Amino acid sequence: MRLTILAALAALALGACTDPQSAAPAAEGKVRVFTGGTIYTGLADPATVEAVIVGPDGRILGTAPPLSQDWSEEEVEIIDLSGAVMFPGFTDAHAHLQGIGERELTLNLEGTASIDELVTRTEAELQDLAPGAILFGRGWIETGWPEGRMPSAADLDAVSPDNPVIFVRSDGHALVANTAALKAAEIYDITGDPPGGLTERDENYKATGIVIDNAMMPVLALVQDPTYDDMSKALEVGAKTYASRGWTGVHNMSAARDHARLLKALDDEGRLPLRVYNAFDERGFDIAKRREFETGRITNRAVKIYMDGALGSRGALLIQPYSDRPDTSGLPLLESGQLHNLMMDAYEDKVQLAIHAIGDLANRRVIEKFEELGYPADVRWRIEHAQMLHPDDVDRLAKSGLIPSMQPSHAIGDLHFAPARVGLDRLRGAYAWASLLKAGAIIAGGSDAPVEVGSPTIEFYAAVARKDLEGFSGEGWHPEEAVTRQQALALFTTGPAYAAFQEADLGTIETGKIADFTVFDRDLMTVPEAEILEAQPVMTVVGGEVVWRAER
Repeated sequence: MRLTILAALAALALGACTDPQSAAPAAEGKVRVFTGGTIYTGLADPATVEAVIVGPDGRILGTAPPLSQDWSEEEVEIIDLSGAVMFPGFTDAHAHLQGIGERELTLNLEGTASIDELVTRTEAELQDLAPGAILFGRGWIETGWPEGRMPSAADLDAVSPDNPVIFVRSDGHALVANTAALKAAEIYDITGDPPGGLTERDENYKATGIVIDNAMMPVLALVQDPTYDDMSKALEVGAKTYASRGWTGVHNMSAARDHARLLKALDDEGRLPLRVYNAFDERGFDIAKRREFETGRITNRAVKIYMDGALGSRGALLIQPYSDRPDTSGLPLLESGQLHNLMMDAYEDKVQLAIHAIGDLANRRVIEKFEELGYPADVRWRIEHAQMLHPDDVDRLAKSGLIPSMQPSHAIGDLHFAPARVGLDRLRGAYAWASLLKAGAIIAGGSDAPVEVGSPTIEFYAAVARKDLEGFSGEGWHPEEAVTRQQALALFTTGPAYAAFQEADLGTIETGKIADFTVFDRDLMTVPEAEILEAQPVMTVVGGEVVWRAER
């Protein structure tokens, strides 16, 4: 006898759901059933199920054992996974959506292998530029370059004496500019550096080309501000790129104030295939306070602030000087009084703070100020990166309730140069994922794209392998800080959900939650370690809607 859809769902719910009354009521339209592959729930029990039933409202009605195939096409849509492996939706808890889109649309220097190659690419790009036009790009990183140094203005001047050239380092905290750009920005000759910024100079006080953190502003001001159309296109391209990689959501860090309106317009027009949680720069404080421009896919409640710069450009603020540059301990971007006032304002206005801190001193200052003010853990303020911690501060951070928002790929890249920057002893508290989890912290995992590639499989691999992409693990990499695969899954599912106050809706596959799913062609929980990097996304599902599917 043929089962009706309602009877079938009721039978499945009674057999598989612990609380069938909690299922969201179905709206008009088809029920979707995802089945035909391995489905990880993100729960301890059941760890896997054979089917997930999604109502037309985009919420999970239930999970089930094998399904009856006696449903008509008019009643239900069966989405066959064809042997692929489905997980709760992967969320990147720290990325820059506009930058991801711009990387796809402008000169991408990612993968440049030497200064010589950088100069060659510069010369090639200039062929299509008008005299005097600015050449802008980003993504270079000198780690592993045979020259053993950062590029300079002199390197770029050799092929571009007249066109200004501005290339931002991959971390976004430093740039190299040629002499034409330095002169146009009026910083070639000696000028005072702003607080939290540095222009490197030679013995004659002429700028050498490397400009760090806040000192970058005059140079970046030479690049024409993007129009609304430019920003909208970059955001849309960034979102589509991320959906095609298997991400169902992104915590959009340092979002410009205009992103709120532009992202809402994209979502209203059906052009946003991604869930977005915005952490605005300080100019967007009022939007986060009033929760303006939100939609079913967009949340606006956080603000990003900066304590220091990056380790690679020696802007991260350290307790002791840099081992390879003992004349500096980094750059403080916020003083104690400024941090105090920002914390008080955010707490009063119920705004979540996402605080960039990389160096051990920057992290310690955030922890100390939070402890001093005595705010409760449920404000869920975040430390973005938390890369270097003094060993004494690991437990303090976990017990404070602050959320370490960390990017595993930073460890497998930074540890090629971090021993030289800080020495082996200070790496005991660096990228300390396992220690933080053991101490009780909830880690929100991300990528920091476009600083890094922005691949969920690279981030998952980095967390469980703690080796670079070639399988190398050198002295100081502390393999004991690698995490289990279940912990790695939590970094990109339940961790970001908690960090965004969304754990009731996202992070696991269970009745009543929103149907955000990431599907790969192989099982990240069981394949050999190196094979994780070979995994390819197959399908991305947001709110029960298949927003991206691999071509086969």
